[in-house]
Amino acid sequence: MGRSRTYQWEDPALLAEAAGRMSGIDFLRALQSGRLPGPPINHTVDFALDEVEPGRAVFSLTPGEEHYNPIGSVHGGIFATLLDSAAGCAVQTTLPPGMAYTSLDLTVKFLRRITVETGRVRAVGTVVHEGRRTALAQAQLVDDRDRLLAHATSSCLLFPVPPAQA
Repeated sequence: MGRSRTYQWEDPALLAEAAGRMSGIDFLRALQSGRLPGPPINHTVDFALDEVEPGRAVFSLTPGEEHYNPIGSVHGGIFATLLDSAAGCAVQTTLPPGMAYTSLDLTVKFLRRITVETGRVRAVGTVVHEGRRTALAQAQLVDDRDRLLAHATSSCLLFPVPPAQA
């Protein structure tokens, strides 16, 4: 018998609108506290935003079979999703209202295999450098013993939020 999983999410357009009018850190704190609903990707992958402070964001995930690749371990795309989220949101914490970011690149180094036996993992993102048009961030994926599982760097493009469409 197969396994199944169901989940639901809110309209992501509501989040995009809120992100454009709030500072990055206020937006992320509203997500973290539940004042804003989580984005669809959080529900799809089943990960959480645990910590937010200026220049830093931490996400966590408890690996499940639904994250597995065909060879019986967590798919590298799950690693990359967590690391991209942590690095990008670390940059977002530094943005004033009316500014946004998008990832330009993500370089990931996979260091250890992750399975359900690994237990909860955390992606810790920090800003390395922020300029006027780009920012550089890094993220580390660690287990509960703080063993390094993967590492990533990300360049982000910073830009003003386009005016709302009527």
